[in-house]
Amino acid sequence: MVTDTGGIDDHSFNAESWAGMQDAASASGGKIGVSYVQSATENDYTSNIASLVSKGCKMIVTVGFAMADATTASSKKNPNQMYAIVDNASSGSKIQGLQFNTAQGAFLGGYFAAAMTKTGKVATFGGAKYPTVTVYMDGFWEGVQYYNAQKGKNVQVLGWSEKTQQGTFDTSANPFGDQSGGKSIAQTFQSQGADIVFPVAGGTGIGALEAAKASNGALNAIWVDDDGFYSNSAYASVIMTSVTKGIATAVKTSVTDAYNGKFTSTSFIGTLANNGTGLAPFHDFASQVPASLQSELATVKADIISGKIKITSANQPTA
Repeated sequence: MVTDTGGIDDHSFNAESWAGMQDAASASGGKIGVSYVQSATENDYTSNIASLVSKGCKMIVTVGFAMADATTASSKKNPNQMYAIVDNASSGSKIQGLQFNTAQGAFLGGYFAAAMTKTGKVATFGGAKYPTVTVYMDGFWEGVQYYNAQKGKNVQVLGWSEKTQQGTFDTSANPFGDQSGGKSIAQTFQSQGADIVFPVAGGTGIGALEAAKASNGALNAIWVDDDGFYSNSAYASVIMTSVTKGIATAVKTSVTDAYNGKFTSTSFIGTLANNGTGLAPFHDFASQVPASLQSELATVKADIISGKIKITSANQPTA
């Protein structure tokens, strides 16, 4: 596996991808051997992938939308090599895309945030302006708008507008590993009146959790990709829920299929219906979430799955 710049310990999509690799190895009884190389910058992608090709790795998993060009270029040079890429579409006959319609899970997160805010302002921000980031932000934004329409409210979203596709992103050289930047962004949102923040920024988002913990209850967070209550246990007290992405399961399945001679270049797309995205438990906040809201969230989820609620984000993945 080749990590994105956020690194193996981002408590987010790189860590989840590696967990999937390890799960595949464990399920095979040790017949599948796994390893990873870490990318410090985007300039490392090509050389890191090439190093794994030269080592004779049968399957190379690249992590992140930003790695698409390097993965495709490597595939063209090595037409018999099998690849999977997290957060991008399939490309050619030897690259399987592992994609996730996280707008669906984030819609639930936005509805939840709109129902739980006490200030009437919630916020989201991204690491970099990639479709795999903004699809979360779109879904969150739409969920808030749906809540407003259903309840006659006017909860505001700071940091993103689906209509303009403009919002707040980390501007550092390491947008998915800039914890201090994430903290600063979250503190700015808090100063503007937001009491819930949804960072879509890998390790940068940990800074938002830090800001929330330091706020003495004025700011709480919704985590992204995995259940932050466990992956960021030091900040569990401020994580209301998480919008999850089933990366580990998708990676495990892709690697295992390849090992068993069942490699496919057909894209996998995770949805609410197949548990490829969703809303994590409320953990420490469970007693604060009204039963009526939990019932509403179940109905909204069912309506998204049935198509009664149509999410309009142009950033949703397609096969």
